[in-house]
Amino acid sequence: MKLYVYCLAEKIDLPAPPVSGISGARVDLITVEDFSLLVSEFEGDSVSVTRENVLNHDNVIRSVLKGTTPLPFRFGSVVTTKQIAGYVNTHHANLKTNLARVRGCFEMGVKIISNTDQTDSGSKSDEIGPGAAFLYRKQREILGGEQRTEEAKQVAAWLSEQVEGLVKQEEVTLCATEKLIVAAAHLVSRPEVAKYRGRLAEARKTRPELHFLVSGPWPPYTFSNIELEVKTRFGVS
Repeated sequence: MKLYVYCLAEKIDLPAPPVSGISGARVDLITVEDFSLLVSEFEGDSVSVTRENVLNHDNVIRSVLKGTTPLPFRFGSVVTTKQIAGYVNTHHANLKTNLARVRGCFEMGVKIISNTDQTDSGSKSDEIGPGAAFLYRKQREILGGEQRTEEAKQVAAWLSEQVEGLVKQEEVTLCATEKLIVAAAHLVSRPEVAKYRGRLAEARKTRPELHFLVSGPWPPYTFSNIELEVKTRFGVS
């Protein structure tokens, strides 16, 4: 029998009221060693990436988020009972460590968009030949990219300073070639979420040239460290 796996946690109960799983499937609770896993019986080898399935995957994980912080499995994790037992046995110590790291926490997300224009088309390209104009534009693109990279680094460092003391762990991505210059995921303890939001609200007032998109609280998708292990071990695509 194959199982679709949603998340792993420390001794939980089935959510009440029940939630629907992938393709409307029933969600069951199984115990493997000293862990609880939310799963659904599944036929087939892969899961269709539809809006409904993605939302159901997230809803099942969120259904236990009030009482505990689970480790989410990546969307599309289909395994056999033997595989999941082997996985838990092999990675038991790491799973314990990861659960301890996210215990009592939510994931918060911040995306920062820069409204500054680092490129300068100028009028010079209109005054020179086609070949020279092409080289001039490429030079401006390179210089603009370098400036955007430096801006992204500075904004990322500034953001870390603003939430210092409220974040247990962070994952930051610099997007130096886009308007979106910084995307950050923060692991925040539950009691600190309101303070975290307030700190960001105050910080935003000091940077009117930046546009902020703040999301969460989420299950700790970024910090679960399960996705790569499952993909590698089970070959889920």
